[in-house]
Amino acid sequence: MLSASRALAQVYPSQPIKVVVPFTPGTGMDMIARTVAPKLSERLGQPIVVENKPGASGNIGAEMVARSAPDGHTVMITANTMLIAASLYRNVPFDPLTDFSPISLAAWGTLLLTANPKANINSVADLIAQAKASPGKLTYASPGVGTPHHMSMELFKDLTGTNLLHVPYKGSAGALTDLLSGEVNVGFVPIHVAMPHVKAGRLKALAVGSAKRHPNAPDVPSLQELGVKGADVDMWYAFMAPKGTPAPVVSKLDSELRAILSLPEIKSNFEKQGMDAASSSPEELNALMRRDHARWAAVIKKNNITAE
Repeated sequence: MLSASRALAQVYPSQPIKVVVPFTPGTGMDMIARTVAPKLSERLGQPIVVENKPGASGNIGAEMVARSAPDGHTVMITANTMLIAASLYRNVPFDPLTDFSPISLAAWGTLLLTANPKANINSVADLIAQAKASPGKLTYASPGVGTPHHMSMELFKDLTGTNLLHVPYKGSAGALTDLLSGEVNVGFVPIHVAMPHVKAGRLKALAVGSAKRHPNAPDVPSLQELGVKGADVDMWYAFMAPKGTPAPVVSKLDSELRAILSLPEIKSNFEKQGMDAASSSPEELNALMRRDHARWAAVIKKNNITAE
């Protein structure tokens, strides 16, 4: 079996490679796939076809990949939202931890905890104090149930023992509009979207959801730094293959992606979209997936969160 798998790796790839994006064109995942694809094609000597398969919060595209031939010719770009959706929806037709072979991280996306200036919340300490003084009175916006923005605030509530009222929207535009107008008090917003509003005085930056400060907002502390331990809530994006994909094929894809994701022009392209290019070993990605799956499943269960 080992010699057969080595032989497969030597001839791999023997046909065009399909990269499935389980969301619509224009999303972060789609941008990553279409930026990386030409470089991967050059390095592997085969065409790379990016195919969008949106629906059911990414579950339709993920199921398609899970059921594909495990030969490295079908891979997926996904995000930590896949792990959230697996706990949020009933009858998810795959197991995110056992039906895929992790390949490599692709990028991180940082969320910034922000407040509308009208709310008179000038720090995380202010937010916690106000929320404890009037439980359920402060409101927070999210682009919808189960989004990283929503789950991050639910985790924040659990870690700080506070109660804020969730106001879910159908997408990011409505959530941001009402946060900017003061219709809602606070919310997690992607850092590249939030910072222009922070600089213009339309939003207050309270903390970054990263483990450490972000270069785009060096004066803004992290939640960890402020004592909210375990609140590293950055979004991540990653490449995966169907389970059973031979280890030499996964290793080849990992090494090629690692080289591509370290290129200055790739990093620059990602930064324009508010993402930081990253890579990892398959083992590191697997460990990250298991940690996040357990964490978000616990938050969903504790707060009785269900998909709309």
